[in-house]
Amino acid sequence: MPGTTESSSISKELAELRKLALDIKALLSSQKEILAKAKLSLPPGVSDGLSQLASALERISRTVADEEQRLTQLQALAEISSVVNSSLDLTTVLNEVMDTIIKLTGAERGFLMLKNETGGLDFRIARNVDRETLQASAFEISRTIVERVAQSGEAVVTTNAQEDPRFGKQESVVAFNLRSILCVPLKVKGVITGVIYADNRVRTGLFNEHDRDILAAFSNQAAVAIENARLFESVKRSLDEVTRLKNLLDNVFASINSGVITTDVGDSVTLFNRAAETILNVKSDQVIGNKYDTVLPPIDGKLAQTLTAVKTADKSFAFEANPSLPGRGAVDLSLSITPLKNAEWQTQGAAIVVDDQTERKRLRSKFELFQRMVSPAVIERLDPNQLKLGGDRQEVTCIFADIRGFTNFSEHLDPVVLLDVLNRYLGAAAEAVLVQEGTLDKFLGDAVMAIFNAPYQQDDHTMRAVRAALQMRSDILALHQVMEPQYRLSFGIAINVGEAVVGLVGTKNRLDYTAIGDTINTTKRIQENAKAGQVLISDAAYDRVKKLIKATAQEPMKVKGRTQPVQVYEIEDLK
Repeated sequence: MPGTTESSSISKELAELRKLALDIKALLSSQKEILAKAKLSLPPGVSDGLSQLASALERISRTVADEEQRLTQLQALAEISSVVNSSLDLTTVLNEVMDTIIKLTGAERGFLMLKNETGGLDFRIARNVDRETLQASAFEISRTIVERVAQSGEAVVTTNAQEDPRFGKQESVVAFNLRSILCVPLKVKGVITGVIYADNRVRTGLFNEHDRDILAAFSNQAAVAIENARLFESVKRSLDEVTRLKNLLDNVFASINSGVITTDVGDSVTLFNRAAETILNVKSDQVIGNKYDTVLPPIDGKLAQTLTAVKTADKSFAFEANPSLPGRGAVDLSLSITPLKNAEWQTQGAAIVVDDQTERKRLRSKFELFQRMVSPAVIERLDPNQLKLGGDRQEVTCIFADIRGFTNFSEHLDPVVLLDVLNRYLGAAAEAVLVQEGTLDKFLGDAVMAIFNAPYQQDDHTMRAVRAALQMRSDILALHQVMEPQYRLSFGIAINVGEAVVGLVGTKNRLDYTAIGDTINTTKRIQENAKAGQVLISDAAYDRVKKLIKATAQEPMKVKGRTQPVQVYEIEDLK
């Protein structure tokens, strides 16, 4: 610092001149007697003049020293202002500000407080003369002075707070033994943003008006630097949040199963997530930045048409397509296209959401086929998490229906025609069972077996079986009206009630929901004795519904597996 070096040289020369004047005065005083003997004398006023010269040099030296101190403060102020304004890190700026304050003023401690959102003051930094950060327990300051400066915007300096009539009676001043205090506001564009507080609890008279002015000048620059750092920190947090949200959005787009594609106003692809790569079998680096119609596979010609409609009508559209994609073949896609808006709600492009329905439709087709093969009641009851082999013993009503004369009928018929005829008869029988909420157990060649009261309990299960049997007979007669005479056949039907074991039988790879037991076997045997168009009901079943049906007793019949003849009735109609 040239200015500091020059001032130091002047102070040194002044000190030497003062010493020389005092030495000359002392020398002349010591030679006074010698001059008297030689009848000589000093000119009058020489000694006093030398004393006055020494005093003047001392005053000038003190003035120069004061100016040197002020010059040092100003130079330090200029240097530290440059350092403070060169950083945008708030913590760094606050530390530099506080260390500079202590350096400029010779304070023992320094505190910097900033206003919060509610207008209160928060301690942001507290340092001591050794550049150490003070803990909260050491925040022993005059709150009165701080609040006064924060409200008025005027700096406060006191050489001895203990004796200052403005503050001497304040509890904090007395309790904390506060003496020299200097407090200035931080202002940005005339708005108070905080307070700088410095003190010394030992020395009095440490601060003066010049210190106040120096600190006030520095605080104005420091306030701007702090505000810039706070703004930068706020912007940085916002950018970090934007980055976090963008990363989160990228992760969401990457993880969802739907393909997401965005285009700009020029129809160039701006986003192409991982699912879109899989669905369309195209890599994102081959797509992004290029016009969609040059890099995406054709989707039944509907994509370009729909995108145009979206931009023209400014609304969403959806459609399904069944294109054949390279590397995948035929697929089923569902597409939804929506205008892409900015914050001002202006259309900036389009967002395309692509869902691959191929596997879903395949599974749906399989399930629909499964529904046609298995009773809906059984499907609803099936729980994959609790599926196990075995069954429970319970009462059921069983119905068997078999096409009479089918074996001879099938010998002379084309298999394709035969299967068509068989399906029409079995379909009519199955529909009659399902209408009564029965469970189709199985198809046995040209026969149908069904049970009621399982898997769901039905109080009138026997009557449901009767209605189903009569419906079969009626539907077959209606079927005959539209069939050629050579294809007209009839069912022999039997109904029985009793206990059976109902549940899943088979292996882990092949399961059947069925009922087994003597009740089922007896029903089958009775059905074997039924004539075409005849509905036979066992004695046990008849006893359940006899008040509701018209039936004629038949001769007891011998059935396989039974030693005693079985009493049966032929159902004619409902009462």
